[in-house]
Amino acid sequence: MKTITEFLKDESGATAIEYGLIAALVSVAGITAFQSLGTSLGTMFSTVASTINGAGG
Repeated sequence: MKTITEFLKDESGATAIEYGLIAALVSVAGITAFQSLGTSLGTMFSTVASTINGAGG
């Protein structure tokens, strides 16, 4: 019975899970931000390339 009580009071596993969830959330936020930034950069470079090609023609 003592072993079960100690197991139920042990919170080190819960802390590890919480850190894992926080890391996952930060990763998802970072991936979303980089995808948005990549799309914006792609549009910007396309605009610059079109402008350069139009001016050089």
